[in-house]
Amino acid sequence: MSRPPEGVVRLAPGAVIPTADPRIVASDAAPVRLLERQIMGEPGEGPTAILALSGGGANGAYGAGVLVGWTESGQRPDFRIVTGVSTGALAAPFAFLGKAWDPQLAAAYSDGGAKDILAWRQLATFASPSLYSSSALCKLVDKAVTPELLAAVAVEHDKGRRLLVATTNLDSQETVIWDMGLIAKQGGPQGLKLFKDVLVASASIPGVFPPVLIAGRAKDGRILQEMHVDGGVNTPFLAVPESLLLWTRPAERAQAGSIWVLVNGQLGRREAVTVGRLTAILKRSYDSASKAQARAHLAANAAFAERNGLAFRVAAVPDEAEANSLDFSDASMARLFETGRQQGRTGKAWAAWKPVEAEKVATNGLIVIDAPPR
Repeated sequence: MSRPPEGVVRLAPGAVIPTADPRIVASDAAPVRLLERQIMGEPGEGPTAILALSGGGANGAYGAGVLVGWTESGQRPDFRIVTGVSTGALAAPFAFLGKAWDPQLAAAYSDGGAKDILAWRQLATFASPSLYSSSALCKLVDKAVTPELLAAVAVEHDKGRRLLVATTNLDSQETVIWDMGLIAKQGGPQGLKLFKDVLVASASIPGVFPPVLIAGRAKDGRILQEMHVDGGVNTPFLAVPESLLLWTRPAERAQAGSIWVLVNGQLGRREAVTVGRLTAILKRSYDSASKAQARAHLAANAAFAERNGLAFRVAAVPDEAEANSLDFSDASMARLFETGRQQGRTGKAWAAWKPVEAEKVATNGLIVIDAPPR
């Protein structure tokens, strides 16, 4: 993947520079000003419900199943803000558009298109920056993201709702939050291309899929090629931006709301003898690191929610379920989808996440907290 020196380019044909920049850098002060009003809601607007969809590769089939089953239960809320990271980014537009788009959400994980993502014929060339080509992933996104979907997202954006997707800018090592509704409002071929590029970038696991180069404008007006990869590199899910985590709202904004985090993966530790081979060691290390990162991120977001009077609910793949984030086979994804669907339908998927001093017990996909004995 060739890039010009310092990433500076002439504006090439097809490069998309939106008229209104949809990017928010999560570590800047801007999210505090922009997202504070959205997370807490304006006075008189009623409580804000936020749905955050995590990364997890093929385990995204579980999250899709939970949403479909939740609809079938008749208890699925309407969310003012929907966010997505990695595989959660691929599901986020459908979740944002609501129950009427459940068939498209289910098809994205069950029509067989995903099984080719890591197929041997997708192996990249020796000089490629990744093990696999992103062609199958791009085809999946091309099929799912239509002009009709883009128009529907733009309509909801005008109602004050927000669809946010996170990528990781490798050049700046920062999480970038994309306002997908703003991109959808741009419309046309360029808006559609940028919308798809952001989704592919958010799902592009470094080393597995190639990065996505997205044109951006520097403060001095130069056009830059930014290198974006999986949003999960920096954050497993996006509920509260980094710069907002330590913030406490003023007392006069004491308005109730809720955060729902759908974790497309397992959270519990699983003891097993690790085979002394490179692939086994790397896989086990990645699994351990990703679970620890998710638990830490949940604890930080739960503390924010408790401090600011927001309900905090978590769903995750049951620890006893057979799950593999890189198994995109039809059988595995169908099994996970049905697990999520049953839990969403029966209400077993969701439970409260309590402070870290409590003792956690993982049962049937629930995160149940039992207070330690006194």
